[in-house]
Amino acid sequence: MNANFNFDAIRPYRDEEVPAVVNAIADDPLFPIVVNYLYPNANIDEFRTILRNIRSVNEFQLKVMHRAIRTIIEKSSDGVTFDGFDNFDNNPHILIANHRDIMLDSAILDVLLVEHKKPTCQITFGSNLMKGDLVIHIGKINKMFRIVRGGNIKDFYKNSLEVSAYMRNVITQEKESVWIAQRNGRTKNGLDKTEIGVLKMFSMSSDKPFIENMNELSFAPVSISYEYEPCDFLKTAELYISRYQKYEKSENEDLNSILQGIQQPKGRIHVSLTKPITLEELKICDQYEKNNKLVRLAEIIDQRIYNGYKLYPNNYIAHDLLIGENQFENFYTKGEKQNFIEYMTSGLDSLPIKGEKNELAQLFLQIYANPVKVASANCR
Repeated sequence: MNANFNFDAIRPYRDEEVPAVVNAIADDPLFPIVVNYLYPNANIDEFRTILRNIRSVNEFQLKVMHRAIRTIIEKSSDGVTFDGFDNFDNNPHILIANHRDIMLDSAILDVLLVEHKKPTCQITFGSNLMKGDLVIHIGKINKMFRIVRGGNIKDFYKNSLEVSAYMRNVITQEKESVWIAQRNGRTKNGLDKTEIGVLKMFSMSSDKPFIENMNELSFAPVSISYEYEPCDFLKTAELYISRYQKYEKSENEDLNSILQGIQQPKGRIHVSLTKPITLEELKICDQYEKNNKLVRLAEIIDQRIYNGYKLYPNNYIAHDLLIGENQFENFYTKGEKQNFIEYMTSGLDSLPIKGEKNELAQLFLQIYANPVKVASANCR
């Protein structure tokens, strides 16, 4: 099936393309702005020289991207903790993850993979984000491959089939792992749930029976948790507007979300790399009829992600504020509660939309409280 595609329209850059690409990045008029943000004291000409001498994708990731993401982490967070990297056996996996920040979810995972001396993964790159040569070049040299957003039903099917075939080719032939979100777009309401459509897309590129088809891709769920949800107030505004009308993204909204996600203080961050889905679990899924096989597989993936999610005081505070009780008061202090209330009030007051304040507050609190509800339900 892969023979029907050459993948040139969607694949990342290859090593032989790197010299031309790094020169294009170095010459881009926006390049000094990016460097000055990440490294205020850097000499632009020296940085350009380093960039122009890079000759491979791996070298770019180690010398440029790793340093850049580590700088973002240091500037905007209280550090990253992690667990489960002993589950990563260097075999290629579909790293199917919850999705909270457009760029940082996968970028932080790559940083941790490098620091654990593991290979980095290829990453999905929505066509809606591919705006401007600098963004496209940095994405594709960082092992990002394009997923087309939008289009009619016929185009959607063709694009989905091509991406499915490409990911299977990366896993089985290139022997590299792939990061992909468990759903189309970021989780807005704090409920991380795998979309069946994503799993259907994986299955499209093989005619093998269910167990063999899915086992070949080797799913390894990944869970990322932020103490302060990236773009939490923007997500609140989108949820509010969506209640009353179809939400239409403004021009450059996704790029603005990337910038806000980079700059916004995130508190503590935790990444959990969970155990891959086993053959035995796939056999259990195969006992169900048709699409219910994928429904059961999605439930197993969700459970892995829920179990890997780290709850912070903000989550427990939001839960108690939402229900008007002190059920989890042992998990936070009065000072932490007051700080969170002040953070919420200030952020909601700054939103450029006119909305009922209590309703906005409820939507905001749900973003933080819903992971606690899920964890509580799973403990019963």
